[in-house]
Amino acid sequence: MINTVLDQASGLRKMSQNNNHGVKVIAVTGGKGGVGKTNVSLNTAIALGQQGNRVLVLDADLGLANCDVMLGLRVEKNLSHVLSGECELDEILVEGPAGIKIVPATSGSQSMVELTPAEHAGLIRAFSELNTEFDILIVDTAAGISDMVLSFSRAAQDVMVVVCDEPTSITDAYALIKVLSREHGVYKFKIVANMVRSLREGQELFAKLSKVTDRFLDVALELVATVPFDENMRKSSRRQKTIVELFPNSPAAVAFRGLASKAVKWPIPHQPSGHLEFFIEQLVNG
Repeated sequence: MINTVLDQASGLRKMSQNNNHGVKVIAVTGGKGGVGKTNVSLNTAIALGQQGNRVLVLDADLGLANCDVMLGLRVEKNLSHVLSGECELDEILVEGPAGIKIVPATSGSQSMVELTPAEHAGLIRAFSELNTEFDILIVDTAAGISDMVLSFSRAAQDVMVVVCDEPTSITDAYALIKVLSREHGVYKFKIVANMVRSLREGQELFAKLSKVTDRFLDVALELVATVPFDENMRKSSRRQKTIVELFPNSPAAVAFRGLASKAVKWPIPHQPSGHLEFFIEQLVNG
């Protein structure tokens, strides 16, 4: 598979020409489902879009995709059509709120969860040939520690781990951090304390996770956002909108805008890691 992908150097050069500025790649992940990971991804992406950034969201929960559903978007084709050779990646992009673009995946497809080497190469090739320009790529991964989750996470420049104040969330977030640090060389993690009752509760949640990582792992954690539990989130979801759109002054929306303002300032490493080639190359070498 590696030789197949490395033969796509011309595609990488083309991508470099089209995206000739630094592209920030952020993986949003979590140890378990139900922690609000996709809500964090989409609200942060839209807040970034509202601030004038060109944002692309990759729905990387390839077999249980739901970004398009959560935004009420109509999707004609998805990533499976790209992998089958029916169309190019640019052709399946759908526009969401604030001008963000979504790469839709499939829902209810086991085959997308377990990509063959050829399909994995096809995914990489699709990104290498992408013409659409953007500043920030947000990768909304699946939950858990599958090979695909680990591959996307280790390929990103920043890994944002979403946790909530539940024992299983903390345990599973620790397991994810452990695997990424010990087996994939990822040592810095940005933590989002989600659906907490207060700033103090978010800080205490971060302290719980930090305590165990400090004891057993050689990693650095940073609390980048404390998102409060907000009833308006449920109202937004029912209307297939994000809270930053419908209730921009609500506590959670304010927190997401704050997170977006922080994220846009995170440094982009110089070449090669400052361009999308780094994301591609890390996927290749995964």
